[in-house]
Amino acid sequence: MRAGVADMHGLAGEGAGGRLPISAFIITLNEAARLERTLAALWFCDQVVVVDSGSSDDTVALAKAAGAEVHVRAWQGYGLQKAHAETLCRHDWLLNVDADEVVTPALADALVALFAGGAPEPCAWRVAILNVYPGAARPRPLANDYCVVRFYHRSVARYRAHPLFDRVLVDDGVAIGRLRGALWHYPLLSWAHFVEKENRYTSYQAKAARLRPRWVLLLRLGVEFPFQFMKFYLIRRHITGGWQGFVFATTAAYARFLRIAKLLERTEAQAIAPEK
Repeated sequence: MRAGVADMHGLAGEGAGGRLPISAFIITLNEAARLERTLAALWFCDQVVVVDSGSSDDTVALAKAAGAEVHVRAWQGYGLQKAHAETLCRHDWLLNVDADEVVTPALADALVALFAGGAPEPCAWRVAILNVYPGAARPRPLANDYCVVRFYHRSVARYRAHPLFDRVLVDDGVAIGRLRGALWHYPLLSWAHFVEKENRYTSYQAKAARLRPRWVLLLRLGVEFPFQFMKFYLIRRHITGGWQGFVFATTAAYARFLRIAKLLERTEAQAIAPEK
């Protein structure tokens, strides 16, 4: 990356130090192990906002030391936290990065080039998000994980204030482009961490999601694992990741299966004792 964390000290007015009029925002909870490199890669942004949900590690201290503007807010849900973070941004061009993602030099160059002739017309841009396995230096060959809107003008797009889903809603008729470069996603500290993380996340999903009819969940229970495995292994190309790709696809597919099982458990408990 082009700048160390120390280079982010003294974030000030628009264009300070040659930075772009972009507000980057990040939501965090106990991300001290990964946050430093995430912040260092945002060297080109004039403002970096961190909304923390009550970390017990050094997340807040690291963010403040890097020159980010830190706000603490009790957890409300993924979309709700990001929608709140948007309100804390002073620029109209917004870049959302998760605490375990890193802007690659190619993506940073694409954003710098976008503003070379002045700010572009309000629109939205998709960004490729590519997973990096534990211990790996870069994404697997031909990685094809996600491509979603992460850079946008606040007048035409915004995060949906939803407790479970963090998706950017773009106004009808607004142009959506795709930026060159990618975000490298480091979601796993280890394979054990992957299992623990997916277990926690599926429990949260099962609690926050809308209940489905029991027969629908029973039907999905039988097909969810093989369908999701094929999606991750073939369509998202974890097949090119060797044994790690096989483990990732298997674990991710099992997590989707586990989510259905937990929803089914909640549905049957609801039938016995309706929730208040």
